[in-house]
Formats: sequence, structure tokens, C-alpha cells
Amino acid sequence: MTDKSFFTNWNYPTAMRVGAGRISELPQLCRELGMATPLLVTDPGLVSLPMVQSIVENSLVAGLPLAVFSEIKGNPTGANVSAGVAAFRAHGCDGVIALGGGSALDAGKAIALMVGQTHPIWDFEDVGDNYLRVNTHGMMPVIAIPTTAGTGSEVGRSSVITDENARLKKIIFHPRMLPEIVLLDPTLTLGLPAPITAATGMDALSHNLEAFCAPNFHPMAEGIALEAMRLISVYLPRAVADGNDLEARMQMLVASSMGATAFQRGLGAMHALAHPLGALYDKHHGLLNAILMPYVLVANRTAIEEPMSRLSRYLALPTAGFCGVLEWVLFLRRDFAIPHTLAEIGIGDEDADRIAQMAAADPSAPSNPLPFGADDYRGIFLNACRGEI
Repeated sequence: MTDKSFFTNWNYPTAMRVGAGRISELPQLCRELGMATPLLVTDPGLVSLPMVQSIVENSLVAGLPLAVFSEIKGNPTGANVSAGVAAFRAHGCDGVIALGGGSALDAGKAIALMVGQTHPIWDFEDVGDNYLRVNTHGMMPVIAIPTTAGTGSEVGRSSVITDENARLKKIIFHPRMLPEIVLLDPTLTLGLPAPITAATGMDALSHNLEAFCAPNFHPMAEGIALEAMRLISVYLPRAVADGNDLEARMQMLVASSMGATAFQRGLGAMHALAHPLGALYDKHHGLLNAILMPYVLVANRTAIEEPMSRLSRYLALPTAGFCGVLEWVLFLRRDFAIPHTLAEIGIGDEDADRIAQMAAADPSAPSNPLPFGADDYRGIFLNACRGEI
């Protein structure tokens, strides 16, 4: 892949700058949005790395001083957002640069929302018309720069934030939370460890797979999801095998953004279970989805035979239909050394009833292909704990 391969500008679903090395354009993009003193929101694991230090130094040379905030958990909390708002105000910032994985992107978008609000963040949970409570004049512009290919939060209109008091993940939503500009630069993802590459890549697959199976009418999202899964089938194994494969990294960034665009159509039981498990056990969201994936597919089988048949043909899998897709998913998990059960990552079945109730009430549940109740979710969860497909 040459330096200018895949070097382009897109305007769907927002303004996107795509290509290797485009991080160098960050000061110019900030000025386009009227930012003079942005807050750089990033992961605690990134803040001390040369990549972030270089971004800060190069921006300063270009006349753009950056304040840095990195007090974010892997599953960001309301307290993390409040601390970010305090940092934003203390430094007199006028915009947000969200750089990192899904936690930094979600936290950054939530901080940009909350700096101008008088309501608590939970008043903007994605329920009914809560988003109408937002003072849109108080929202700050966001530039989103993913360094992993998984959540697709850079093209999302919401943030998943954990309410630590309630021990619940809540979706905070407003249409204008969609970042004004996205930078997809694969050089920022080079060298990401194979386990994180695999878990985040499987998260991207879960978004596309659930969107493809969702029953809602949205042919555009369906088409995006289908092509994204083809990209993942080709490039995720390459990215896991060779962390410096620039073409694979680029294609996986695109597939990740495609997943978050496609799930406007809906998600399903994978996320309905992953959200409460993440809130209760503070586990990596992508890893949870990867473990849950085959168990949810089997539970939904009667409703997804036809889309799985189309997917198997599109991916040219050696076995056709639902069985071919299931075999492919199980192969990917084995190939990437992803655990087969929740028990292997320390999640037991003692909270099965609580988790089932939380999953049934999760915002992702209504768009599952089948109308699962708490008993159904309890069965899926127990199967995932015990490895029973």
C-alpha cells in the first residue's frame, strides 16, 4: 500500500478525512471548526506514548496548544465525564479532540455535550424524547480520531456511559453528538497488540452482523453491513497476524465506521447482554461481544436463516447457510485465541437472573430478530458461561 492509497475525503455520515499520515492535518481542521484551545481526550494507556506526545508537540508548533485529559476507564463513567468537563472549563477550551479507542471517543463526545448543560447527564439517556432537553447552543465541536478498529464511535450520535451508582450502561444520545470531522489514519493503529486488534475487530463484526440481522427496514444500512463483513473477513486476520499491515489497518478502520453507520438499523441480543456484563464486571466490550456471538446466533437461528444464507454466499464460505456462518465465527474465535466461554474471563452464573432482566430492558433488545424475554436471555447467558452451543 503506497502512502497515497485510500487517501480521500468522504462526507458520509459526516466529514471524513481518510488516509495514512492525515493526522498532520489536525491543526488545520481545528481551525476550520473555530477551535483555538481544544481539549484532547484520550485513553490513559495512550497519553504517555510517543504518538500522543507527537500530536501535542506538532500542534503546539502549528500554534494550537492542546490541553490533555485522560482520566477515563475502559468503560467510561459519569464521573469520568464530569472530570473531563471540569478540565475543559479549567483550561478555557473551545472544542474536543477525541483520540483513542471507544472509551475515549465516547467520553470525548459526552464531554463536548455536557460542558454547556445544566441537566445531569442521565437526563439525556436515549429514552423517548429526552434528547430535546439538550441545550444545543452549549454543545462543543468534536474531531474524532480512532486508534482502534472496533466501536465505530467516531461516526455515532451517542455515547455509552456507565452509571456507577445504578451499575448500568446508559446510552446518551443527541443527533448533534455526531463529530463534525473524523480522521481515519491507519498509521495511528499500527502495532496495536494482536489480542486488542482481535477483540476490537470482532466488535466491528458484531455491529455489522447484528445490523444485518435486525428486522427493521433500512436497505442502505443492510448493504453497508454486508460489505463491511466482507472487509472484515479479508482484513481482520491480516491485521491480527501482522500489526504493521497498513492496508489491513486501513480497511478495518473503514469496516468499523461502517458498522456504527449500519447499526442505525438496530443491534440485538449480543449488545443487550454485553452492556450489563460490561457494567457489572468491567470487561472489554468487544471481547464480550466476541464470546457471546455464536450463542446469540444459535438462539436467533429460526429468524435469520435467510440473511445468513445471503451472507455465506457473499463471503464465499465453504459451507452455505447458517451453519457456514456459525463455522466461520467459531473459526475466527479459535484463530484469534478468544475464549469460548464467559467463565474463562471470570464471569460466573450467580447473577444470571439479574443479568437476564437487565438484558431484556436494554435499548438494544427491541431490534433483536426474535422478541427475547428475560428467560431467553438467561438461557443464552448460561450457555455462554458453560460453552453450550
